Amino acid sequence: MNPPSESKGDTADLRFYGRRKGKPLKAARQGLIEELLPELRIAVPEAPLDPRTLFSQPVKSIRLEIGFGGGEHLARMAADNPDIGFIGAEVFLNGVASLLRHVHELGLKNVRVFNQDVRFLLPHLPAGSFERISLLFPDPWPKARHAKRRFVGPENLKEMQRLIVPGGEFRVASDHPIYIDWALLHLVGHPGFAWTAKGPEDWRTRPADSTPTRYEEKAKKQGRTPVFMNFRRVSP
Repeated sequence: MNPPSESKGDTADLRFYGRRKGKPLKAARQGLIEELLPELRIAVPEAPLDPRTLFSQPVKSIRLEIGFGGGEHLARMAADNPDIGFIGAEVFLNGVASLLRHVHELGLKNVRVFNQDVRFLLPHLPAGSFERISLLFPDPWPKARHAKRRFVGPENLKEMQRLIVPGGEFRVASDHPIYIDWALLHLVGHPGFAWTAKGPEDWRTRPADSTPTRYEEKAKKQGRTPVFMNFRRVSP
């Protein structure tokens, strides 16, 4: 997945470092981009945006997945929770097309897509917009000189703290030791978050109410151990 990189106060200065396109899309997926995406797409807001207004039917809560990759996790969660609204943010066009295929095949009505850098969306949303934000297997940017490109960092965590309801969750998963250490460095001890792990099995085991992503499955096939870091939003 390719979630956004360094966060800054002025969105005019934001720069995205991940891929935007891969192999040419097949006709069916290109058709979904042209026909289904306009129905689900969230435009870059020009004013404050209440995310509940994005869904045609009332939802009891909203979840955000940042960098949803192929969309298999987001789609499965949406199918299992039809009364919850799901917003997926992904810049990679082929990943967006993959999610649209899942949405079409499953007939999902509770998914919306922001196919731009998520940092252009977050500042326009009200505090407490989400019960859960997921960042699953992001690009680790392992070189030290690229560390500021990692999504987990002081500025983005300020937004996560603002946007997640007290008691809500920020879920981070990775199979890269550098990113795991980096995420723990910034999140453990953060006044707005409490790590929910009680023992090793809590971070070695994917949450029971989720489903694997293609990146988790790829990591396991290649002998890497995924780590699941779940943090509860607390009042500072």
